Amino acid sequence: MSAAQPVLHVAEPAASYHLKPALVVDCSVLAGVLFQEPWNDQAQAHIANRTLFAPRLLAYEICNVALKKARKGASLAATEGLIQWQDMDIDLGDVDPTQTFALAQRYQLTVYDAAYLWLAAELKCPLATFDETLAQAARAHLAGLG
Repeated sequence: MSAAQPVLHVAEPAASYHLKPALVVDCSVLAGVLFQEPWNDQAQAHIANRTLFAPRLLAYEICNVALKKARKGASLAATEGLIQWQDMDIDLGDVDPTQTFALAQRYQLTVYDAAYLWLAAELKCPLATFDETLAQAARAHLAGLG
């Protein structure tokens, strides 16, 4: 007589514990959230329940937005936005300079915008932006990925 086969048991957490879908976000999206821009609600809705990614340059872009706000007399909003920025969970990564340069040339983008596009292509995930030129380039480029 053979011994009974063991039974495999798998316990899973609730769906809310599963990985959140990836999303590359540019400065226009985060500025909306951090500095309470008129497009804040739309930006919040798109980043909710997502794992956020951006090139490292996002930190400098956010600081630059805060500086512009402060220079226009909104120092408190600038400071509050920077404090909130430091608490955000965004995976900031490096980009490939040669490929980023090629994307900037191909789609007539700034190198900064091309960095977001390169990262989205590298991660094979969506890119969220309020920049129409970057959005058009992203639609064209990301649609062609396998």
